[in-house]
Amino acid sequence: MPSLLSRCFDRNLQGLAPIFLRLLLAYEFGEAGLEKLHGDNWFADVSFPFPFSLLPTDFSWTLATGLEIIAPIALILGFMTRFFSAALMVLTVVAIAVVHWPAEWHTLAELWKGYAITDQGYGNYKLPLVYLFMLGSLLLSGSGGLAIDTWLKQRTAA
Repeated sequence: MPSLLSRCFDRNLQGLAPIFLRLLLAYEFGEAGLEKLHGDNWFADVSFPFPFSLLPTDFSWTLATGLEIIAPIALILGFMTRFFSAALMVLTVVAIAVVHWPAEWHTLAELWKGYAITDQGYGNYKLPLVYLFMLGSLLLSGSGGLAIDTWLKQRTAA
């Protein structure tokens, strides 16, 4: 029975797995984008790593807000999933470096204290790191079966 069930999942449902990642990531990044859209630009209060430090903070705010609104729509639809996953990965790495990474740490034990949801003075990079791995999975696997990407691929192959 287990092997029969496994074969059934492999044959019929395996391509659906990425939709769960796409929907969760779309919700999380969409929520962040809407908060930025309706909030004040606080990017002037942080220092960005090179080359992002070369961009005006208003431009960076608009770029991050736009990406966090457009990418979730694309992820829900499964459109350009790999591209938007890569773009959100860059955004997440910058967010970890600028906002979530501890300001100072001297040992790996201190750094590990930042692997948390809330900042207790050691950073809070747990959720962004989880999102980074989820985005990496989408980057490597693609959008899955229920996606515009799959439909376009089948259409161009025919």
